[in-house]
Amino acid sequence: MDNALGLLGQRRFLPLFATQFLGAFNDNLFKTAMVLFATYQLFSDPAGEQNFNALATGLSIVPFVLLSALSGQLADNHDKAKIIRIVKTIEIGIMIYGAAGMLVARSGHSTVGLVMMLSAVAMLGCHSTFFGPIKYAILPQHLKDHEVLGGTGLVEAATYLSILTGTIVAGYISVETAAALVVVVAILGWFTGRMVPAAPRVGPELKINYNPFTASWHLVSATMHIRRLFLAILAISFFWMIGSVLIVTFPVLVKNVLTADERVASLTIAIFSIGVAIGSLIINALLKSRISARYSPGSVIAMAVCLVAFALEAKAWTPAPPGKLYGAVDFVTHPQSLFVLLTLGAIAIFGGMFVVPLYAFLTTTVTKDQTARTVAANNVVNCAAMSFGAVGVILLTRAGVGPTDMLLIVAALCLGSAWLAWRLHRACDDGCPA
Repeated sequence: MDNALGLLGQRRFLPLFATQFLGAFNDNLFKTAMVLFATYQLFSDPAGEQNFNALATGLSIVPFVLLSALSGQLADNHDKAKIIRIVKTIEIGIMIYGAAGMLVARSGHSTVGLVMMLSAVAMLGCHSTFFGPIKYAILPQHLKDHEVLGGTGLVEAATYLSILTGTIVAGYISVETAAALVVVVAILGWFTGRMVPAAPRVGPELKINYNPFTASWHLVSATMHIRRLFLAILAISFFWMIGSVLIVTFPVLVKNVLTADERVASLTIAIFSIGVAIGSLIINALLKSRISARYSPGSVIAMAVCLVAFALEAKAWTPAPPGKLYGAVDFVTHPQSLFVLLTLGAIAIFGGMFVVPLYAFLTTTVTKDQTARTVAANNVVNCAAMSFGAVGVILLTRAGVGPTDMLLIVAALCLGSAWLAWRLHRACDDGCPA
């Protein structure tokens, strides 16, 4: 299909797209509202803020490490659309609990409220663990081979556009409104999830291994021996380790280095999300629906250069007067803000161009009855890398590394991703089958 956007008019794709969008929007709305609430109202020192954000990030990804193997087996063994309906039903209960935690913290019981909100984040991680393999693995069942890259790009773009909208909304509404909205959106996602067409088991029935440790080990070892998958998964994992550090660092950097309020923090994450979505669509156009890592090494190197530029711009930033924070209007009209925002957008665009083709490798290198387990294996390795990144932030913060210098460390990590992407490109030479 020359125009991947045409998939949005078809029932075999649109309900999944909408369900993914609403789920990612809701997940990000809750997490962003919680992080901004904690950063700007519950904590008062940069180290405490950064450690809390790292803890929240870690709690959200630990379920991927423990439960991805089980989720992949279940998705390959049962109707994926049925699992979506179950997962979206559970999401409603999680959001009711998380919303209650927000209100409890807002009422002055901050410790109890924080515990409830963080445990809701962990439960949302479980929710995403069981939905994650499906959103990619279902595509080869519903789409034609030449449509998979375009569909993957649209799903990835939807993810980041939902992060964009969730982030913007979280920065401009009250905690009480956020608590109500996450429940409403969960209900909407339940309705769209019921419209996803059936995607029954393709291969033979599996014997499910419910032991999270042995299942994860067998899942990853059964996947990583395929050279293209090994290199793609490692490159994606490096990317998400970088992403976890940026997620933890951005709110703290905005508050303490750019000296701006929560609406500006929301704006920066929104621009980052727009950039990744744009990059996802650009790379699909450049590759003309061919699955190739041709542009991935150059993209992530360009991302590293932009990260260094962003760090230097942040170091040279003229802060607000003591005791004051820039509002959105003051920040945007600041003489240095244009370069900061453009650089941030460029980081995200190159990031999107890097990662989307790699996800397409996951769903087209193996047979259709193995796609969910392949994506699940990728999630296990990704989340182990993200956990390492979150722990690294905590340790580096204790060692005195500030948010600006953290960006320079991230730029160095990009070189590892570039090397892995180059190895993947050499292994395929643009000839990997779609």
